Amino acid sequence: MKPKIIAFDADDTLWHNEPYFDEAQEKFCALFRNYASHQEILQLILSHQVKNLALYGFGIKAFTLSMVESALKLTNHQISGNAIDKILQIGKELLQKPVELLPDVEEVLKELKGNYKLIVATKGDLKDQHRKLHDSSLGHFFHHIEVMSDKTDVDYQKMLKRLDIQPSDFMMIGNSLKSDVLPVLNIGGYGIHIPYHTTWAYEQIDFEVIHDNFRSISNIKEVLSLL
Repeated sequence: MKPKIIAFDADDTLWHNEPYFDEAQEKFCALFRNYASHQEILQLILSHQVKNLALYGFGIKAFTLSMVESALKLTNHQISGNAIDKILQIGKELLQKPVELLPDVEEVLKELKGNYKLIVATKGDLKDQHRKLHDSSLGHFFHHIEVMSDKTDVDYQKMLKRLDIQPSDFMMIGNSLKSDVLPVLNIGGYGIHIPYHTTWAYEQIDFEVIHDNFRSISNIKEVLSLL
């Protein structure tokens, strides 16, 4: 593997993220436990999130709106203003969560910076992702920050074109096979998967990835031995 540019996903690759969403969903389930089972509520939130992706995109604000819609459905539009306020509070708490780096991230970035151009390529709310990058103190490692509306083949192609990067020179590292690996392999780049202990259901796939340009590693430090 001989890339010139290395891109990192942010959430659950550089820092913890999904557990905060899991915690938020648990709070939501507790609020509406008298209306449906725990699993039914989780499935309802997911269905609204997926349905709303084309309108709201990814991130905490989109998630909060999907929680509101789920509450309206659960209560047959009889939800109180007080309950809406509690849902909004769950969303605001998410937007203020501390940034906790994953192990060895800073060490690896220090090692790579002198030899490669480093990029952040992530999805989510623009303001929130820039806030997390600022709070992480990792911004100085990166040549470019890209907050993408989605991570499809076309989205990556557009980003690489803007940055004048050939796919064969590009490596993407992230925790999602669906968003961080498969699209990059499809366009001719390198994809490195670092599994995180919990993954949003929307990002899960049910098949094995086999490709010459693909590697799966257990820790970000293993990236160094691949280059």
